[in-house]
Amino acid sequence: MERGMNKVVLVTRKTRLNELVYKYNTIEQAKFYIEHLGADFTDYMREDEKYHAAVADVIHSAEKYARVQQIDRDFLPNMIFGEKDIVVAVGQDGLVANVMKYLHGQPLIGINPDPERWDGVLLPFEPGQSEQVLLKTIAGNHDVRQVTMAQATTQDGQMMLAVNDLFIGQKTHVSARYDIVWNQKREHQSSSGIIVSTGLGSTGWYKSVITQAAGIAREFVSQDFRDRRRRWDDDELTFVVREPFPSRSTQTGIVYGSLGGRDSFRILSKMPGNGVVFSDGIESDAIEFNAGTEVTIGIAPQKGVLVI
Repeated sequence: MERGMNKVVLVTRKTRLNELVYKYNTIEQAKFYIEHLGADFTDYMREDEKYHAAVADVIHSAEKYARVQQIDRDFLPNMIFGEKDIVVAVGQDGLVANVMKYLHGQPLIGINPDPERWDGVLLPFEPGQSEQVLLKTIAGNHDVRQVTMAQATTQDGQMMLAVNDLFIGQKTHVSARYDIVWNQKREHQSSSGIIVSTGLGSTGWYKSVITQAAGIAREFVSQDFRDRRRRWDDDELTFVVREPFPSRSTQTGIVYGSLGGRDSFRILSKMPGNGVVFSDGIESDAIEFNAGTEVTIGIAPQKGVLVI
């Protein structure tokens, strides 16, 4: 197998210890801060050591068969992936979601660096399995799971993908004001924002909102309800409006619904400032959503490809 013909892009993230050292300049100062709060600093050290050991294992395996390019997740928005690249994410589930939306059909391998610490729903492999899965992926003998993504597009051509969910609203705790148009229904609303979830994201932020609604329903009407289970590759999105506020000028008739291939879903901002659209919890990579901006939400034409 020709090593030079293959390229593996290894995406990593900073550990909690890395973040602390960046903030406090040295390990000693970081340790003083954590222990001053009564926390166990050795846990930060163990996590860091295990993570970097896992990264080293993956690099050692990959370098036997491919050129390896390592990048931090902070640089993903500016990364240009090759059509035949194989991408490996070593981290938590959120890292896999962050990486997937920047890909265009390249296979993505999720490596769980610390199975005792992280559940790893999107991380089916451990560092010791990296060589085997890379060999299969390079040879094209790997199994994959398709992941449906959401897409937000503004009228001036800005576009954002989401693997888990999109958030449309205010970047502060001030209420968001907007017009919402779902198929033939239209309302002016004031709320804490709108979440649009994929099948994969239905176990994340969306689930917390549904759990809250279920708890309130149980107290008010003594009735339990459960949301139906969604698959990762379902061509359907679900939206929920967070904390909609009824008033003389705002309505609350559209608070929950599904979006299939033929559904229309548009949101027109009525906010003078601080309006945002971001995906998968990455607020730093957001589209401005201020007065006059209209965003259309739908199913992305491409799917994520997760190696299993």
